[in-house]
Order: sequence, then structure tokens, then C-alpha cells
Amino acid sequence: MVITVDGPGGAGKSTVSRNLAARLNFAFLDTGAMYRAVALCALGEDAALADLDPERRKTWLEGIKLELLPGGVALDGRPVEAFIRNGAVASAASHISALPEVREYLLGRQRAAGRRGNLVAEGRDMGTVVFPEAELKFFLTASEEERARRRFKDMALRDPQLTLAEVRREMAGRDARDLSRTLAPLRPASEAIIIDSTGMKEEEVVALMLARAQKIAGVRLTGFSL
Repeated sequence: MVITVDGPGGAGKSTVSRNLAARLNFAFLDTGAMYRAVALCALGEDAALADLDPERRKTWLEGIKLELLPGGVALDGRPVEAFIRNGAVASAASHISALPEVREYLLGRQRAAGRRGNLVAEGRDMGTVVFPEAELKFFLTASEEERARRRFKDMALRDPQLTLAEVRREMAGRDARDLSRTLAPLRPASEAIIIDSTGMKEEEVVALMLARAQKIAGVRLTGFSL
């Protein structure tokens, strides 16, 4: 069974999805981390992917040694989770995610994870593009103010100089790019269950998803009772 959780940045997708996967004893796929890892590699090599022609992009991507780990992603065998959760990498990931070759490169890896079964996949186009046949789809959102506040709280721990205004400005730019891009724009799947998490605690969101999973898919829940 595949469960998808899509939505804009700062909605709490990663935390909620990871918790949901743990409660169901499912694998967890953080596709945002995959895009961030590619962006980190590009930044580290000063590779301007948008300026390369499609064939050169494909060649460059084929040279990346990207590996999915239980706790995140690795490049060249080294875990990079600690280096991808910052504004610069997030902004770069947003830009390269619009490139067809990047999406194609990651699409096969994402679908391969789904073929292993029992997966919670988090991202921006999981229910619409990557796993259109997923048995259960969620679209998690929140107000722009709430999403910026959450993202700032998380990122300020790594960058004390960061301001809430900067985070909100960056988030607005990313929202605009995600919503307007031609390739796999951010939108809920027609059958997705939309959850506005503004004012909700993480556990409340997870409980709502678990209840829906039990009701719709008859999933045996691990360590949870309604």
C-alpha cells in the first residue's frame, strides 16, 4: 500500500509523514530531501543546471551517487541530511525541481521505492504524478503565516541570523514557482483528502490520517487505537 502526502513548504509534511509511517510500520520516502541533495551537489560543484542543455544535464545527473537511507539521503556514500536543511539549498531545490531531466532522474528512484510496498511518500507531486494509483492520498496545507512561522522555528536553530520576514519571502517565492510551473505543478490530486493543519498539533493531524487509513484501507494500525 502507498500513502501520499503532498502540500506546500512549511505545512508539516515531513514530520507528519515520518510519524505516520512509524505508526503504520511503513517505509518513509522524503522526496524533498532527494531534490535538496541534488541541489546541494550542484551548489557544491558550482553547476548551473538551468544553463546546461538537456543532454549535459542528463550526463551530470548520471554522475551523482544518490542513495536513500532510512534516516535521509547520502551523496557518494556520505549522509547529507545535516547539510540540506537551510534556505540556500531549499531555494536551489525549488529552482531545479522545474527541470524535466531532474524530475525524470528522481522519478524512477521514487517509484522503485513504491514497488517495495507499504510506503508513506511525502512531496509535492506524489499523488498526482509519482504515485497516481496510490490507495490513499492526502494534501496537507496551512495558512501562509503559520507555515512561515513553522519553517522559521526550524531553520533559526541552524541560522541564528535568519529573520521571519526572510523565511516568509522565500516561501512565497517557492509557492509561486511550485504553483505556476508547467511540469508537475503543486496541486492536490482530485481524490486527495485535504487537511488544513493551521492551529492543529502534529498528533492531531497524524490521528486524522490514521483514522482515514483504517476507514478507507482497513490498515492494521501499529500501537494506535481510535
